[in-house]
Amino acid sequence: MSRFLSRVAYACGTFGHDFFYAMIGTYFMIFVTSNLFNTDDTSYNEYMIGLVTTVILVIRVAELFIDPFIGNTIDKTKTRWGKFKPWVLSGAVIAAVTLAILFTDIGGLAETSPIMYLIVFAILYIIMDIFYSAKDVAIWSMIPALSFDSREREITATYARIGSVFGGQLVTIIVIPIVLAFSENSNGGAGDATGWFAFAAIGGLIATVGAIILGIGTKEHDSALRENKTDTSFGQVFSVLMKNDQLLWIAFAYLIFGLGQNLINNFNLYYFIYVLGDSSQFSFLGVINVIIGLMAVALFPSLTKKFSRRNLFFYSIAIMLIAVVIYYFAGQNVYLTLLGAGLFALPQPLIFLVVLMTITDTVEYGQLKLGHRDEALVLCVRPLIDKLGGAITSAIVGFTAVWVGMSGNKVTAESITPDNLLNFQIIMFAIPFILLIIATFIYKAKVKLTEEKHAEIVRELERTWGKDNK
Repeated sequence: MSRFLSRVAYACGTFGHDFFYAMIGTYFMIFVTSNLFNTDDTSYNEYMIGLVTTVILVIRVAELFIDPFIGNTIDKTKTRWGKFKPWVLSGAVIAAVTLAILFTDIGGLAETSPIMYLIVFAILYIIMDIFYSAKDVAIWSMIPALSFDSREREITATYARIGSVFGGQLVTIIVIPIVLAFSENSNGGAGDATGWFAFAAIGGLIATVGAIILGIGTKEHDSALRENKTDTSFGQVFSVLMKNDQLLWIAFAYLIFGLGQNLINNFNLYYFIYVLGDSSQFSFLGVINVIIGLMAVALFPSLTKKFSRRNLFFYSIAIMLIAVVIYYFAGQNVYLTLLGAGLFALPQPLIFLVVLMTITDTVEYGQLKLGHRDEALVLCVRPLIDKLGGAITSAIVGFTAVWVGMSGNKVTAESITPDNLLNFQIIMFAIPFILLIIATFIYKAKVKLTEEKHAEIVRELERTWGKDNK
């Protein structure tokens, strides 16, 4: 029962964490393009949206060089509560407060002093991003600290992903109702600044409560295989990552896949507002995604046992490609839109778990190959890729929204021209379709770390690690 409660507590943490991630990765850019800059000067509004989008992209790219050191610092953390939970809790609180502020015009600076706004915005975003990153690395790095067995890791990760799917998709259900409930002006279904701030504050509270439950209900397990004779120095951080070839290849495949996935996910609400013309239907997509997402994750251990992780990856991609085609031809048909968008979301948690489990297993792969164990450093790669992909897609979304006339609070579905609609569809559907195919070829050609191979590595470590590490 204690193991069950621990898994549930862990799932509560990932629930709040992915709720927060959706706020950053998807809905913050919608707030920026629809509500942050609303002067009568359209050119100025679009110029400022472009600057904010660029600042976010630059910060996220720069973080590529910061996250490995965050992971390395977490690996060296030693407290009575373990090395992960202090980062999960502190990261949750600080990230929640700063993000809530970012969902405002920062005391009117966005209109009265644009330069000062950009400076303060950049500082707050960096603080939010660093502490969110620390929490992200810590929360997912706990999996290899709980078990060395691939099947047990799959069960733990399944609980975690059930929580994260529920959290991430709950946002889709409640974002518009919350925003509109607290907004004085609906602005064609996009809400106003007050509504978006309320949404951010509620989301930050949910993420913080989830982190507290995780902190209370989980416990790391000590093992001789987790002990290093010396810590990895800052100077060795990138060397450790670059020499782990299986980690690099799964990360590269996941980055390409994530770009395709995120483009469609991040454009979903735009589609419902500016193409379908009915943002109220968006909540139905959230309900659909919660149901099918939880079903898919619950079946993950059974599916990997029957098909293997590798084959499950390929089948999932095939379903997503079919979904893209359906979504593209949906037009203003509500039912086809929900079918295409829902089918596209169905395999996403399965691919996430395949990638997470493979990256988790590269901890032991690198341990055997390099003679050193680095849990948080290795596991930081997955959230790093998520954030990099999210930053790139957020930039594309921001610039595309301006390009196709989907920015400002006076835009409606009727005001979008046929040419702009075609350009929007190319970015939302054609490019992701190509990216998913490229990711599949990379995974098939280069990722070789299977469950059987990992079991062999663990057996070899159990035979040699205690001797070699003393």
